[in-house]
Amino acid sequence: MASTSDFRNGLIIEFNNDLYSIVEFQHVKPGKGAAFVRTKLRNLKTGKVLPNTFPAGIKINIQRVERRPMQYLYNDGQDYHFMNNETFEQIPIAKELINAPDFLKEGDAVEVMYHTDTDSVLTCELPTAVVLEVTYTEPGEKGNTATNAMKDATLETGAVIKVPLFINIGDKIKVDTRDGSYSERVKE
Repeated sequence: MASTSDFRNGLIIEFNNDLYSIVEFQHVKPGKGAAFVRTKLRNLKTGKVLPNTFPAGIKINIQRVERRPMQYLYNDGQDYHFMNNETFEQIPIAKELINAPDFLKEGDAVEVMYHTDTDSVLTCELPTAVVLEVTYTEPGEKGNTATNAMKDATLETGAVIKVPLFINIGDKIKVDTRDGSYSERVKE
């Protein structure tokens, strides 16, 4: 058992019979009354962030997690299948546990977070940026880089995102997996 003095960003705790990650915390010592810790906690199953206040010194149950590098293999229509890079063991992971399943391409490296006590998958995280090829978009306009006009583009994974007008079919672009936005065109 640990106490609120052990809080740090990214720490996984058990709270209300669920696993939460501490997004941010602040120790508060008011002039009158007892000290407390104001936190924002992210539910690892649902991804929802909720604010919570803990009295200072309260005992909390810290959970151990392990991050394992894995490689994406294929989607069978229901689950996404990954392979452990060290043991070559294959595991299926539900779409809800993946932070950006629309941008997964066969062979991509991901990081899977496991709860070490139960050896169950908590989340699967893609890198913050991935490079994907544009498979369909309207023809591009040369030199039209001054305006912020955007058009739809279909990527090799089937995802559709907004890109600038000068992007053409066959271009490789960098996509931010956190919000699904276009970052830049990648030169080869």
